[in-house]
Amino acid sequence: MLLRIFFGERDRYGGRPLHDAILQKARELQLAGATVLRGPMGYGRNSQVHRANLLDMSEDLPIVVEIVESEANINRLLPELEKMMGSGLVTLEKVKVIRYGDGQGT
Repeated sequence: MLLRIFFGERDRYGGRPLHDAILQKARELQLAGATVLRGPMGYGRNSQVHRANLLDMSEDLPIVVEIVESEANINRLLPELEKMMGSGLVTLEKVKVIRYGDGQGT
């Protein structure tokens, strides 16, 4: 499964950035890995556009956390996300993993 979590970089949990808290929880649950992506532009439910440019540096750019894991392990994380997130979007989709390994050739 691919879990995507969308929120703004101002979002916090426990006094620190939400993406840090999500990654820490994913590590505690021993999930395989997670990636945090910071978007240069986006908008959400309120239709307010957030963008990064030199003249108007937004302090609330879009953040996406992506985690590819088994459905069972994703389901262990979902209740924790519910506690952490005030708002945001969480999506799940089935994916076909083509390659996963330690990066060393055979």
